[in-house]
Amino acid sequence: MKFPCKPSLTLNLIPLLFLPVLGNAQSQSLVPIDAPVAERFAAVSADPRVQSALADIEAREDETVREQIRMTEIPAPPFMEEERAAYYVEQLRARGLNDAYIDSEGNAIGIRRGSGNGPTFLIAAHLDTVFPPETDVTVELRGGRYYAPGIGDDTRGLAVLLSVIEALENSGIDTVADIIFAGNVGEEGRGDLRGVKALFRDFPEIDGFVSVDGVRLRRITTAGTGSRRFEFQFSGPGGHSFGAFGMASAIHAMGRAIAKIGEFRTPTYPKTTFTVGTVDGGTSVNSIAADAVFAIDMRSNDREQLALLEERAKAAALEAVAEENARWNNGVISVDFQLIGDRPVGRTPTEEPLVQAAALAFDSLGIELQELSTSSTDSNVPMSLGIPAITIAGGGNGGGAHSPDEWFAPTESWLGPQTALLVVLAMAGIEGVSEPLLLDRESGSDALLSD
Repeated sequence: MKFPCKPSLTLNLIPLLFLPVLGNAQSQSLVPIDAPVAERFAAVSADPRVQSALADIEAREDETVREQIRMTEIPAPPFMEEERAAYYVEQLRARGLNDAYIDSEGNAIGIRRGSGNGPTFLIAAHLDTVFPPETDVTVELRGGRYYAPGIGDDTRGLAVLLSVIEALENSGIDTVADIIFAGNVGEEGRGDLRGVKALFRDFPEIDGFVSVDGVRLRRITTAGTGSRRFEFQFSGPGGHSFGAFGMASAIHAMGRAIAKIGEFRTPTYPKTTFTVGTVDGGTSVNSIAADAVFAIDMRSNDREQLALLEERAKAAALEAVAEENARWNNGVISVDFQLIGDRPVGRTPTEEPLVQAAALAFDSLGIELQELSTSSTDSNVPMSLGIPAITIAGGGNGGGAHSPDEWFAPTESWLGPQTALLVVLAMAGIEGVSEPLLLDRESGSDALLSD
């Protein structure tokens, strides 16, 4: 496959342009910047090695896109990420993280050690896609766009991490904080954030987190939409449709429950939603159903509203079962609630240095920050734990996520890894240049307070 040539290197290397007071007014209105954060970010961005690393990222972007394509063509269906994880560990090791490994959950992990006694920062992108194993993931170039399922979500994020690692290794920069790089499993669908949940279980010392997910750098995700997903499982004895007529039906009970849930009214703010996404059950057209099941997805930006919605849905199902049992001569239907997904609600306030550092990175690279968004990403987990966390995109242009026609175009795509690098270095600190913006939660120390 041939790759289009990118424009010549055009990165502005004047450190003064990185000062936040000269930054984008839109970013400043969305994220007010504290003076100590601005000073440390300016010190990091002005360091000649950082400027060289930013230039190196742009110069190597063609190879970053090629790496993105190679990984896209390694299938990574939900719960079947092993092949891509194995390849990713090889790439982490090839870029200097010699002790990279795959953990018990399937995450590919590499650690770049800091100078010692500093905080710990995690940056991650997810390995899995939404597509089943039989999906053709061959990348095709058409009209300047690369088409393939999963090429943006989130193979772009994986490529960004590798670019950042390579820039750090080539620059010789020593950070104060330890930096964990992870290609994690289980972000999509029924993966239930199992990969990032395992990371925070196994590394309780993590003090801050960034996930790189998708393309189009225009927002910072600072809040996490929570979700609770269940299978409502209805069961009874079943029987012949004619000979056993008068026996309660699991499918009839399920239908009553769905009808009741369908009449719910939920708040527009905080946004709270629900849908019955799949249904199944029964044996044949001439059988009274002995079993039936539906899967329901409930979401909210508010923890209390999500809990209330779950309570209402379960109550509706119990009421429907009671009505079905009362309707017939032999009513013995029951319902069980099987939790299949739990994404916690969370938020990182704009007062956190992490959010401010990301806004400053956008400004310094000339990227318009259009919004602070709420979404459902790997950041939900640390946000819910009170750990500063955000999600940013990986750069470039794209569309069609979660569809066979997903596409990616490398339009100024180097801005993705450049943004990630600046955020990582601002939070991790550079030995001899700037202390970390990241709070070491274990020690309780915050050097910003002493500035």
